[in-house]
Amino acid sequence: MLNYILNSASYVEIFVGTVFYFLFLYFIIGKLFLAVCKYGEQMSILHKITNQKPAPKQVKFEIKKSIQSIFIFGLSALPVIYLYRTHQIHFLPNTLYNVVVGLIFLNIYNELHFYIVHRIMHTPPLMKRVHWVHHKTKIPTIQSVYSFHWLEATLLSSVMLTIIPFIDLASLAVGLYPLTSILFNFSGHCNYRFGKGEGTMLQLLGTNHHDHHTKGKRHFGFALPLFDFLTKLQKDENQ
Repeated sequence: MLNYILNSASYVEIFVGTVFYFLFLYFIIGKLFLAVCKYGEQMSILHKITNQKPAPKQVKFEIKKSIQSIFIFGLSALPVIYLYRTHQIHFLPNTLYNVVVGLIFLNIYNELHFYIVHRIMHTPPLMKRVHWVHHKTKIPTIQSVYSFHWLEATLLSSVMLTIIPFIDLASLAVGLYPLTSILFNFSGHCNYRFGKGEGTMLQLLGTNHHDHHTKGKRHFGFALPLFDFLTKLQKDENQ
């Protein structure tokens, strides 16, 4: 199947397949993730951040914008396949080591890529004209993970294209990356967290981005506070 996608599938097939892949992640994996969160709440492992429920109008808006973003994500697969078929990039063998290391690398790199895009989105012109779409969500939900203006969705979908020409990765790692990415994304929008949401990175996993939506706190990272912490550290050193 993977060999067919890389070498034989038409670009229309690749686009349609990628769109359905992201729809599956968004709707099916999203429901499973929320079910796990609710079970974790029953077991006192996870704790709901706020009991306030989002308005149905908000959720409908999020789903509409997320589906729009998913179609843009579908387009983002095409240049990667083109670069491979024209021998401008190469994939490593799909060994367990290459896949695991590739996934770890891609998720760490995404932290940097997202942080840069997110900071740009918070400049006054883009905040007013583009990023307001994502911040229309005041109470984060799993439906809000892809709720973006088309320009922001395009910039965020460029994560693979900005790194794959420079570093060889396993094709399976590239294919599985959207799954690992959306799991981290769900964690920041699911309205659940570990403990009090203080201290360790694990406890902050579901807290920082939630606070960014609800309280306007200046957390620009994706899942982890790594680059927010480094930026703050640099500012402290310069003072």
